[in-house]
Formats: sequence, structure tokens, C-alpha cells
Amino acid sequence: MFKYQAPQDLLKGKVILVTGAGGGIGRVAALTYARYGATLILLGRNTEKLEAVYDEIELNQWPQPAIYPLNLESAGDIDFINLAETIENEFGRLDGLLHNASLLGDLKPISQFPTETWMRIMQVNLNCAFMMTRELLPLLRLSEKASVIFTSSGVGHTGRAHWGAYSVSKFATEGLMQIIADEEDGISSVRANSINPGGTRTTMRASAFPGEDPQTLPTPEEIMPVYLYLMGNESQHINGQAFHAQKS
Repeated sequence: MFKYQAPQDLLKGKVILVTGAGGGIGRVAALTYARYGATLILLGRNTEKLEAVYDEIELNQWPQPAIYPLNLESAGDIDFINLAETIENEFGRLDGLLHNASLLGDLKPISQFPTETWMRIMQVNLNCAFMMTRELLPLLRLSEKASVIFTSSGVGHTGRAHWGAYSVSKFATEGLMQIIADEEDGISSVRANSINPGGTRTTMRASAFPGEDPQTLPTPEEIMPVYLYLMGNESQHINGQAFHAQKS
């Protein structure tokens, strides 16, 4: 497991947007960032789940978060332009962006893979990450030390049979991360890296491996050290790298 002990004020004063913040790793990341002092923008399609995360942050008296409901499956340029305008009006800048939202889709051979499912997965996992990052870059550049974290996967480094669009989208995510990292290097404070969470005790993992005993997997809370490290200032010189949450 990635080892890092974060100082309690690691993210104090930072404004961080987390996609897919209503459940799974996104929910835990949002709560963890809030606990370490960040003001969270909680983005997801399920308002009720986002409100539950909001309430938990408020209950713990961490910095007051904001909720931004958005269905990434149907989102387009105008939605991300509006998102950027809202963040600029409310906060004036953005210090961190965690691209966590992903769709798994069908585990099928390419010869049987439905085009509609392929398009849905590419839309959420790749196209939205591109459009959102493009529109938010001006706000990220206003931060003294901005971090963009993309969510990758083991099948985004080595292709595996039946993982289809999900695997391809994660390969492409790695490429997108590397391009942004290279383009921003030396011209802004923005750094970009990726995290492969590994097999984690989530609903998505259970749908991919229904016969697996979830108790054999780490919880999202257990893989948070790498998420904290890459979002905090101690990693300000780390750029264009692929991290694995469950490797030391």
C-alpha cells in the first residue's frame, strides 16, 4: 500500500472538485479532503447521494462544501462552460480536480461489444474528463499549486480480454493525463497525474467480480494516502506520473 502520512492542515484553504462524489471512492475522497481542510465541490448525478456527503461534512464541521449535480452521460460543452463560470463566480479559482466518475459497462469480447455501451463509457470516462479539464484549466492556472488527478486502472496499463471500452478508456485517460502534464509543465502551476486504485471494496468492483469476497479487498479509506499525497503541496513537483494506490 502507498505509504504517506498527511499533516492535518494539508489541504487547508484549497478548493477541490471531485466527480462521482456521491459514492464509492469519490465519496471517501471528498470526505477525506474535507477532513484535511479543503472546501469541496461535490459533482455527481445523484443529488440525494451528494446531499448525504454534504451533510456528513457539515456534521463534522469541516469547511462548507458545494453541490453541483450533473449527469456526465448527457453533458456537453455548455455544461462544462457553465460549471467553470459557477466556480469562478463562487470561488475565483480551483486548486484541485479529481476525475473519479467512471462507468464499467459490459465485460464482453470486442466482437460482441455493443456500440451504444462503448459510446456511453467513452463519454463518461474520457470525453467528459477532456471537456471538463479544458474548461477548468484557466481556473486551475490561478492556483499557486494546482493538482489534477485522473483515475486509471490496471487494465489501463495492460489490456485484458473482455474489459472492452472500460480498458480502452483508461488507456486513453493515461494519454490525456500525460499530454496535459507536458503542456502545463513550465508554463503554469498545474500538474497532472493518475491513480490506479486497484481492486477496492466498491459497488463497481462487485459488479465486475460478483463471486469475489469483498472482505479480501481494501476499503476506499485504506487507499486514501496516495490521493492525499497527490492533492497536497508536497507533491507539487510530481507531474505526468502514474501511481498505484496499492503498491508501496
